[in-house]
Amino acid sequence: MNDTTPAFDRHMLEALVCPVTQTVLEYDAEAQELISRSANLAFPIRNGIPVMLTDEARPLE
Repeated sequence: MNDTTPAFDRHMLEALVCPVTQTVLEYDAEAQELISRSANLAFPIRNGIPVMLTDEARPLE
């Protein structure tokens, strides 16, 4: 992460759940994504803000 990218607040993760399955998310700091294993999706974090839209999510391999 570079100096211009805002940090993701890990405490926010405790309040967020997958919009598809309502399950807990995993934080991938390197990829700047929130991972939903149950939905098999990765939600991006842009400018420190999680984008919890299924249209913006990346399918996991």
